[in-house]
Amino acid sequence: MRLAPDRALTALQLLLEGMSIRSIERVTDIHRDTILKLLVLAGERCQKLMRERIQNLDVTDVQADEIWGYVFKKEGHKWNHEREAEEIGDAYCFVGIERNTKLVLAWHLGKRDALNTDKFVYKLALATGRQRYQLTTDGWKAYVRAVEMFLPGRVHFAQLVKVYGTSRDGEQRYSPAEVVDAVPMIVSGNPDRDKICTSHVERQNLSIRMGMRRMTRLTNGFSKKWANLEASYALWFAYYNFCRKHQTLRVTPAMEQGLTDHQWTVEELMGV
Repeated sequence: MRLAPDRALTALQLLLEGMSIRSIERVTDIHRDTILKLLVLAGERCQKLMRERIQNLDVTDVQADEIWGYVFKKEGHKWNHEREAEEIGDAYCFVGIERNTKLVLAWHLGKRDALNTDKFVYKLALATGRQRYQLTTDGWKAYVRAVEMFLPGRVHFAQLVKVYGTSRDGEQRYSPAEVVDAVPMIVSGNPDRDKICTSHVERQNLSIRMGMRRMTRLTNGFSKKWANLEASYALWFAYYNFCRKHQTLRVTPAMEQGLTDHQWTVEELMGV
């Protein structure tokens, strides 16, 4: 790109701090189309980095969950001629995180269906080693077949099935129903019941919503193109793993996992 590296890095850093595209345009005087092109380029580099660095890792306790978002419009608002458009409407990001190191092992953006669940679990299988580990997911049924197909004999698999109550008055539109119970279900292997938990990956979902403007609820900052949302996720997860010091660990997740010996800068992340 013709944009000077220091200006490009500033724009990326502002994106990672949760600023919107138009806010960055006003602050940096970089045109929004240039910022979006920069985002896609950075996302491609980060996806390549994650594939190369995070593979065949020894892990002990993995949690997986999905975070909901949408592209262009919500699924229920699609016109009839848009029903088959895969890159419009619901966009679920499947996330797998190591409980102890807080490292994001794998992620996948797609619809919440069996096909995309398979793709995510396949990525998780590539990221983790042959040493058997505990895997906990939410109650999404497609995980059972996907784990059996791509992680046979490699995991102690359990699901945490949440039971929801009825929505309270005035909260039906924007607030989820209250969780009244969470039932641990052993699916295969011999998982430790005390560690059947998805709290750590759900906390990662909160970090996503705080750090990515596109995922902030009830704003007009949502993605209008699928590729831009995918690039945003790629940039965020690479930054989270290699550049952002975890408050509990006091180091980055990549350092805790032994993938690197220092905290990376955004410049190192981009290979500038």
